[in-house]
Amino acid sequence: MDMLPYDVTETMVQCFGKCFHYKDGVASFLLAAGVDRAMVDKCRHEAKFVWARHVLTDLGQTDEGRLIQRRVLTQLCNMRDLADKDVPNRDAGLDALRSLKRIAVERDLVVRKRKQDEVDRAKIAEQKEKLLHERAKKLQDIYRQFTEAVISDNRQKAGYSLEDLLVQLFALSDIDYRRSYRTPTQQIDGQFTFGGFQYLVEAKWRKDRPTEQEIGGFKHKVDGKLESTRGFFISIPGFRPEVIDRFNGCGSNIILLEGAHLTQVLEGRIDLRDLLAFAIEKAAQEGVAYVLPEKVAPQGRARN
Repeated sequence: MDMLPYDVTETMVQCFGKCFHYKDGVASFLLAAGVDRAMVDKCRHEAKFVWARHVLTDLGQTDEGRLIQRRVLTQLCNMRDLADKDVPNRDAGLDALRSLKRIAVERDLVVRKRKQDEVDRAKIAEQKEKLLHERAKKLQDIYRQFTEAVISDNRQKAGYSLEDLLVQLFALSDIDYRRSYRTPTQQIDGQFTFGGFQYLVEAKWRKDRPTEQEIGGFKHKVDGKLESTRGFFISIPGFRPEVIDRFNGCGSNIILLEGAHLTQVLEGRIDLRDLLAFAIEKAAQEGVAYVLPEKVAPQGRARN
């Protein structure tokens, strides 16, 4: 079987990047089409566009892979709506689907409609369920690491473990998280992008709660970056009330999270994305840098 034309595979790449929001949705879609699990996982850490391009390129190397390419193409063309409701640009996703369907029909590339369409949809649903189960198991494992660090007497070791916990937790929520790094003049504990903004992270797991000067020093780091940069200061033991008051309602670009917030996420009571969105919304709309954990919405949206 011939390889798919380059412009067709590139249009497929655009569909994966614009029609899906969560990587679980992409993975379950590919697995249901018959893509090998190892091939799916190989470049999952990349952005969706890059990831999809790698998968399609790898499939194009063998006759069997090229057949699976056609199945992937057919499943995309059979989509009547976007895979995830949370895609940032719905119109762009629908335009990408229309372009793919048009070019596939013009070149007679779609596998003919068959009775197995319902079976394919069932496979996608089954793969999603498996991935959700795997996600739950990974979340339990992270929670176990967290509780072990809580009861540990070694605060320095707990501090190091916090970085690993955050890396794992953000990866589980499909948010790219950069580990601690140094600039010529500063130590940055972490960094991630969310909702179009860059966020620096300061993460502390000590016996004592952070002082106003420590949080102010972190704010200075954030203020030294591009104007749209914001910061999350994470303190597992929490914050003193007077310190919270200092950063509430003053137009601060710093958001405060404590161990109780992470516990809610690790116990599955709220999705990390929902927690971040809730805290950011409070800060943006009300100038609130810290929200009591019990006031965080108890249920996050279902993730695809």
